[in-house]
Amino acid sequence: MHFPEQDAIISGIGISDIGRKTGTPGLDLTVQSAAAAVADAGLTPADIDTVLTLGDVPAAEAARALGIELPELPALDGDAGLLAPVQQAAVAVGEGRARHVLVYRTVQMMGGTVDRPRRSGGGKGGGRPRRDPGPAMSDVPYLLAANAFSAANWLALHCRRHMHEYGTTREHLGWVAINARRNAALNPSAVFRDEITMADYLAARPVSTPFGLLDCDVPVDGSIAVVVSHRDHAADMPHPPVRIAAIGGAAGTGGWTQRPDYPRMAATDAAARLWSRTELVPADVDIAELYDGFTFLTIAWLEALGLCPEGSGGDFVDGGTRIARDGSLPLNTYGGQLSAGRMHGYWVLHEACAQLRGTAGDRQVLRPPEVAAVSVGGGPIAGCMLLTR
Repeated sequence: MHFPEQDAIISGIGISDIGRKTGTPGLDLTVQSAAAAVADAGLTPADIDTVLTLGDVPAAEAARALGIELPELPALDGDAGLLAPVQQAAVAVGEGRARHVLVYRTVQMMGGTVDRPRRSGGGKGGGRPRRDPGPAMSDVPYLLAANAFSAANWLALHCRRHMHEYGTTREHLGWVAINARRNAALNPSAVFRDEITMADYLAARPVSTPFGLLDCDVPVDGSIAVVVSHRDHAADMPHPPVRIAAIGGAAGTGGWTQRPDYPRMAATDAAARLWSRTELVPADVDIAELYDGFTFLTIAWLEALGLCPEGSGGDFVDGGTRIARDGSLPLNTYGGQLSAGRMHGYWVLHEACAQLRGTAGDRQVLRPPEVAAVSVGGGPIAGCMLLTR
């Protein structure tokens, strides 16, 4: 069966300066990444049909700064969380509703990372997919009443249950963090590049048992953009295209705590949808760029995507050998959100494209990858994609 996203490619990628508390306005960061992505695709602003985002810099504002004319567009629905704009762009392109769509994510450490409600009414569109949290957040009031105030607390519960059921250890989590920092050392844009050891990891300040400081991602200022184009643009591109093989998303089932298969999360459902839309199988994946808002989420995604058996994620990452750049499944080769910086899942997409193109520089994996898995999200909202050369 053929799905619309299979007629779409990622034709351009762009990344702004990345840093901590830079003071750079979000619009300036957006223009940096978006202009770079459009040029990387071999296009001009006049070629862009529309702009999608999920963040604090409105699409209309970014479009004006870039000189892009936006049509009137209906609100878009999406259940893939932070990847919803990219997936909606791929479907729109595949269905012939657009030819080139610019998608970006811009974050800022001080007051710039929380999504605002979508404004109603008219105006030139682009904008963001519509997302009603609904059942996905239905149990949050009960968590808050129990003094569990953040995702660090909520996901710590998942991790503790995983440890109880499968024997996962803090050292297993530590290998995810150590591998990320090892890769970040090769990435000049990463904010933390100094080596860490298992002793450093275990001695880090506690945050929410079993998580310590090095289990948590690093807030940054920055912007990442991609251009999603129809596959027939590949002949006009200055570099090989990255093809979209499949997409998956899920939101809502069981909230944070009420799934019958707890500690599984929406990642399980998103991955099932992804594999239902392709003839590829987990064994085909050469490289994994997986969400690591917390170390445990990466282990959960490895299992959800079938890249290792259920319950064996800790053993899979143990020692760091399998997930190293020269391992059987290189993982988070740019340094992940744990060391490079929290770009809300868009750096995983950027890095997967760079690796598939063979343009990742010093961090390029040793065996040229053909298939990359990308994922974002945790708890009750998740999205994932398969990309190919």
